[in-house]
Amino acid sequence: MKSPDVATIERLGEELGLHALALEDAISTHQRPKLEEYDQHVFIAARTVQLWQSRMEMGETHLFVGGNYLVAIRHDSGSGFQRVSERLQRRPAGIAAGTPYALYLLLDLIVDRFRPVIDGMQDRFQSLESQLTGGAKTGRDTLEKLYAMKRDLTLLRDVAEPMQDITQDLIRLHPSLCTRELRAYYRDIHDHAVRVSAAIDRLRIATSDAMQFHLASLSLKQNESVQKLAGWGALLALPTVVFSLYGMNFEFMPELKWPWAYPLLLGVTGVAVMVLYRRLKRRGWI
Repeated sequence: MKSPDVATIERLGEELGLHALALEDAISTHQRPKLEEYDQHVFIAARTVQLWQSRMEMGETHLFVGGNYLVAIRHDSGSGFQRVSERLQRRPAGIAAGTPYALYLLLDLIVDRFRPVIDGMQDRFQSLESQLTGGAKTGRDTLEKLYAMKRDLTLLRDVAEPMQDITQDLIRLHPSLCTRELRAYYRDIHDHAVRVSAAIDRLRIATSDAMQFHLASLSLKQNESVQKLAGWGALLALPTVVFSLYGMNFEFMPELKWPWAYPLLLGVTGVAVMVLYRRLKRRGWI
């Protein structure tokens, strides 16, 4: 069921004898991912994510699991769970087409949809990383893109991590759903959920490192600019000090009656500037 109205959910509760608190959770969105057990059924609230029309679509799926039924209420604009019905018709030998296997297929689909999203995130990170290390001109917009990616990864982690607890609770506490024949299948879902969380954490760390690298690069470029300004300032300061002394109106100056005084002064000042220039150039200040 896709985003049913309140009346439909209440009628569903009457038909299946669902608990009022579970119905209240199914009506409202933004639920905390959880698994709750009631007298006649189990209620699971899961956060979902998938690539839909080239963008990341976040949503929620609420599951009512009973002895002979499975109701999935989804709140998103994604592609739905048609694949579950198709796989249910092609079940392995020895597996009954009942509620436990249908629940496994649905949870498996939810976890599998994380992989294309993570692959897209990795491509996105590699593109930004190539800009940082490839000598391309980067600025504030690159830092904003890295921050936006880290924010998306945080949201993705909050969606993916609870699936580990949900599958673990099914394996340990609900043998009627995680039957002996399906125990290996549910462990596979849990393993995929762990690997998804690990991949997200690695990307978050890499994104944080890229942000630090970008900030360090900007600081280094700023220091280089300050060094160049200081170097050129030192070159200009030397002739400025000398010529400012000769610009003062002294009455007695020893060079006034010597015709080569000013040419010699200009030459000495020029040589001193050239020596200073070469030393600063050698040190990389200009």
